[in-house]
Amino acid sequence: MSAPTTATRRSVLKATGAAIAAAAVPATAAAADEEWTSVESPTDSTLHDVERVRGAAADQVSADAYAVGGSGVVLERSGGDGDWRKELDGGPSGNGNDLYGSDMTDDGKRLWFVGASGAIGEYDIRSGVLNDRSAPMDVTNNFNDVAVTGEAGDANVYVGGDSGKMYYSFENGEEGSWDSVTPGSGSNVNAVDCFGAREGHIVDGNKTVFETDDGSTWDKVGLADANENFYGVDSDGFDDVWICGGGGMIHHWDGAEWTPADTGDASLRDIEVEGDEGWTVGGSGAVYRYDGTWTETETPTGQNLNAVVRGGREIAVGAGGTIIEH
Repeated sequence: MSAPTTATRRSVLKATGAAIAAAAVPATAAAADEEWTSVESPTDSTLHDVERVRGAAADQVSADAYAVGGSGVVLERSGGDGDWRKELDGGPSGNGNDLYGSDMTDDGKRLWFVGASGAIGEYDIRSGVLNDRSAPMDVTNNFNDVAVTGEAGDANVYVGGDSGKMYYSFENGEEGSWDSVTPGSGSNVNAVDCFGAREGHIVDGNKTVFETDDGSTWDKVGLADANENFYGVDSDGFDDVWICGGGGMIHHWDGAEWTPADTGDASLRDIEVEGDEGWTVGGSGAVYRYDGTWTETETPTGQNLNAVVRGGREIAVGAGGTIIEH
């Protein structure tokens, strides 16, 4: 997820009537030095999310990336240009529940993942110990995404899912430490991202964006007159939020107004932007690169892509175990 930035005042975020200007999207494909390549995958299960190892753990473990997906599979990639291998199977409870979302602690030592039927797992990537945190508050709804802030063993954990509630723990997901809140109408929460310990954003199935500055209460910050569902969010600050969704739409909040960009017809499922560089991915192998404007990039796959992560080599994952790298 993304690094902290300076926050603007909440009163500015609640300003209404901001002008919306369309951002141009060039139709030309990216140059040859921006090519994506297919990578051999050890699974044919759909992969729903991908994370890169960061922080202190980056120099302590051989893996540099993890992906999660169908039947509870967790994949690991050895450092650099190494191969992918199956690290875990069956999910946190061993019952094969699909995994839909993942995140790393700030020090990169623990991988958290969530999924179907209340599945929540906390995996120590150094020791290989897996803690089953499933069914907090006896909830067994599908969980779609997770954001984790803080260090291993002392993390704040935020989980959103089909119930429309946000579940959160400020005590590392320990039993009895969970609470919940319904931010909006009760529509499914599709994605969550945090830029600070208790600051971040979510998007839901009612075409709405919410923010929090305390980790427990969520205020609506957009998006008026949206015509598409939202599936991905990159929260870099109260004045720097990117969301993507159906119909190829991308929206950016700069603290004063939402600016849309229309990339085409593909449904976009995930987005990662830092400064003037970023990526978004979606249906039928769609990938767009951001360098001030959004540019379509050729890919070697027609499979739906569900997630992308930036780093030394960008990685995108999707249906049928698809993994492509850039």
